[in-house]
Amino acid sequence: MTFKTLKSSKSQVTGHVEATPAEAMVKSPCVSVCVLNDEDICVGCYRTGEEISKWGRLDNDGKRAVLGECHSRARKMNPFL
Repeated sequence: MTFKTLKSSKSQVTGHVEATPAEAMVKSPCVSVCVLNDEDICVGCYRTGEEISKWGRLDNDGKRAVLGECHSRARKMNPFL
């Protein structure tokens, strides 16, 4: 089941409030393998402990930045990806 968050915007033509789709939230990279290595990097999602704890407070741009870092870490830690 998929839910879309709607935000309202006032139509400049009619003055009525209309529902428009909001930007979809960036999904967490968590794969339920929550183990931090000696460098404080999760071996499942490649986020740092700090990134994991701040994830829920980040906006979509911040989450995308973290995902980019995760991808870079994953490539360094596992060159077969």
